[in-house]
Amino acid sequence: MASPSAKSKAAAHGGQGQLRIIAGEWRSRRLSFPDAPGLRPTPDRVRETLFNWLTAHIEGARVLDAFAGSGALFLEALSRGAASAVALDSNRAAIENLKDNLELLRCPTGQVIQTDVVRYLQGEPKAPFDVVFLDPPFHQDLLPATCALLEERHWLAEHAWIYTESETAPSTLQLPGNWRLHREKKAGQVHYALWERG
Repeated sequence: MASPSAKSKAAAHGGQGQLRIIAGEWRSRRLSFPDAPGLRPTPDRVRETLFNWLTAHIEGARVLDAFAGSGALFLEALSRGAASAVALDSNRAAIENLKDNLELLRCPTGQVIQTDVVRYLQGEPKAPFDVVFLDPPFHQDLLPATCALLEERHWLAEHAWIYTESETAPSTLQLPGNWRLHREKKAGQVHYALWERG
């Protein structure tokens, strides 16, 4: 859920939230996203920490942002040199907004798809992803099923990196046994972690 501060910021921008791209080609660009229930962009300081962890792996990577929401991670990855990125979300307003932002940034290497993420991952991948962002709505138990499908349906490169945000500690998530916890931190009530596929 959006925090009270996020809601007040959205009200100040006519029902739109705002996010800032931290680094890369579009550094300091501010982009809007719809003020919708459950849309809670990864905070700047968490994003900065995550991309510091991924510094050696993001440039030239194929990226998947499942449950993309505002697209903060998706856009940050593209700004920092990802070769391509796919954003998935079931929220039509979020998807349309992300398409508008890609057009505004004149970015041809991002793809945005409105879909149920679990159903989408039951399909066949065209090519494996090097980096995956997983920030699903909380309290819906979506992470275990999503991660199992990523592994079982061969969506991941051999040494892929997977980022998770969750309401409980990483050790409780029941993720695939060949994923090694690389880094973890907590910001407020949110646990965030980076996993390396072994």
